[in-house]
Amino acid sequence: MTDTFPAALVGPSSKERKYDRQLRLWAASGQQALEESRVLLVNSDGSWGNQGTGVSGVAGVETLKNLVLPGIGGFTIVDPAVVTEPDLGVNFFLEEESLGKSRAEETCRLLRELNPDVEGSFRSKSIAEVLQQEPDFLAQHRLVLISGPVKRPTLDTLCNAAKALNIPVLYLHSVGFYSVFSLQLPAEFPIVETHPDPEATQDLRLLNPWPELAAAGASISNLDCMDDHQHGHVPYVLLLLHYLEKWKQAHDGNVPSNYKEKSEFREFVRASARTNNAEGGEENYDEAVAAVLKSLSPFSLRSSIREIFEMDQCRNLKQDSAEFWLIAAAVHEFYQKHKVLPLPGSLPDMKAQSADYVSLQNIYKSKARKDVEEVTATVRRLEAQLGPRPAVIPEKDIEVFCKNAAHIKVIHGRDIPRIKGNAQTLKTITNNLSSSETLVPIFIACQILDDVVTDIQEYTIADVSLDDESLWNTHIQRVISNLTSGNPAAIDEGAREKILEATQELRRTEGGELHNVSALTGGLVAQEALKVITRQYVPLDNTCIFDGVRSRSEMYKL
Repeated sequence: MTDTFPAALVGPSSKERKYDRQLRLWAASGQQALEESRVLLVNSDGSWGNQGTGVSGVAGVETLKNLVLPGIGGFTIVDPAVVTEPDLGVNFFLEEESLGKSRAEETCRLLRELNPDVEGSFRSKSIAEVLQQEPDFLAQHRLVLISGPVKRPTLDTLCNAAKALNIPVLYLHSVGFYSVFSLQLPAEFPIVETHPDPEATQDLRLLNPWPELAAAGASISNLDCMDDHQHGHVPYVLLLLHYLEKWKQAHDGNVPSNYKEKSEFREFVRASARTNNAEGGEENYDEAVAAVLKSLSPFSLRSSIREIFEMDQCRNLKQDSAEFWLIAAAVHEFYQKHKVLPLPGSLPDMKAQSADYVSLQNIYKSKARKDVEEVTATVRRLEAQLGPRPAVIPEKDIEVFCKNAAHIKVIHGRDIPRIKGNAQTLKTITNNLSSSETLVPIFIACQILDDVVTDIQEYTIADVSLDDESLWNTHIQRVISNLTSGNPAAIDEGAREKILEATQELRRTEGGELHNVSALTGGLVAQEALKVITRQYVPLDNTCIFDGVRSRSEMYKL
């Protein structure tokens, strides 16, 4: 007698039970990517002005909380600040005993209590010191979170260093009722599992069926001889194949090609349904009629996929080309040969007898497997041509790529936006300022806050507080001058008022955070962090602004 049981009788592991809900979102591959990642949080850059105030770092810690709970591999907190009484009022990851101690150490300790599977460490010094003393420090991380405001030189140094290492950066502000965060991605950031709408992934291939599918459609030629039960349970895919053949016979071998013809074909199918049966109608015919317009379209390659196939990385492979580009090149070769992408193999639910549905499902799955095998053979040939590589591309990765081939995406990453950035960023900002509902003034106000903090810290203006009116006015006028580029009419009075209103909120709070706004912001930022780490779903491109006063958020490409 053994203690082993059939796999079907073995329950989920403790790990599967612990992470059950998220495994449904990003599967085992996403969870593995998460557990292999380490995140760096730069939570402050020193104190501000004569009051010794400093960013309370709530949004950054709340973001980490939302990464620790699902099981990030590890995290590092860099924060030179010590815990003050204001910190205790807004940061749930500090306690009374933390007062006067290292904020990095205390938040690290309490975050680690949330999930014993996660390893956490800290540095109670500025990030500039850490980078100088530990040259390989940044490269140990998969993602950098920066909780602003920070000095401009610090931000530039971090972003440039991360960019050189192809490490994504999320820069966030949470001040008063406002929050802003921006995502910096590498120049090319490919995503295979974009998780589109399930209906968008279905490719029934009815206008150009492969032999096995065509044979299945021909197998129901005796529709008129079926009893009502059989007639009402023929899968709608087979019904459409059957009536397409009849249509072609009456139209010189042509399929319905425009809206008028598809509408006529739809009525042709509808008229063939039996209405005198016990149920008074047939659900499978209703499904067939509903599917005509979306299912009877010739295959066409999306412009975004065509762009990927035409990119230099796909056309000119090298020995060190990333796995994504080798598979993309193989899929491109498949498309050039067959004028279609590999079949995903999924089949929608439909009215049918179980045996008939399973049989039809197997036809689609079998074709999908053959397509994957063909693409895999091409990948292996390309690998051999390119020479030795660190590892053979796993067949599972090729299969996932083929299944999602119609929806893969390459995001062209951009730098953290700055008003002193390129001309296109300035143009986008000024164009958005003309809208009455725009939230861009909040972004501008956060940029001004960075400049004010830089002045106070970088130039050690010790007798100036963060609420100094003259300092704020100087930077407000400087930013508006940059935006107008010598043309005062580029920004109307309404937009100027909105910028001043936004800066007033930041001055009012002196850079302080409200826990509820920072907690919400931490959830939003963590969501984007998870997309980047797992390389699933489509991440932000590239800035999100939240207005807690009006409970509104907007995304902008800045």
